Amino acid sequence: MLLRPPRVLLALVLAVLLGGFLAGCSPSGGATGTAAPTRTTATAAPTGASGLPAVRAADLPPEARRTLDLVARGGPYPYAKDGTVFSNFEKVLPGRERGYYHEYTVKTPGERDRGARRLVTGRGGETYYTDDHYETFREVVGDGP
Repeated sequence: MLLRPPRVLLALVLAVLLGGFLAGCSPSGGATGTAAPTRTTATAAPTGASGLPAVRAADLPPEARRTLDLVARGGPYPYAKDGTVFSNFEKVLPGRERGYYHEYTVKTPGERDRGARRLVTGRGGETYYTDDHYETFREVVGDGP
């Protein structure tokens, strides 16, 4: 029992030392610091209330913004499946009871069928966008177009 605190202390000291060593490494892989530092401009993608990546409504493709307008007006929708229950079988969206989510087609230029793009709305007012047929979603944040 007496050996446990020194082990924890040793692990912390090693973690700090290793972290400091790695932070001092140059982008070229050496630890000399002779290479000019590089700045990354990429930041973590913003997330919505769901924890999923977010996209501003204004940044959606024009076809998605038109679909948002249709949803806000309550239709009429161009596809029979628009407004039907989205079951979330992929479990990418937050888990909710059946009937909570509804899906709407976002027209894809050049596609003869419905394509892969959809808007999914939740009963609580949330909206999600997918352009890869439900594999990934982004939460739509901000006002419409």
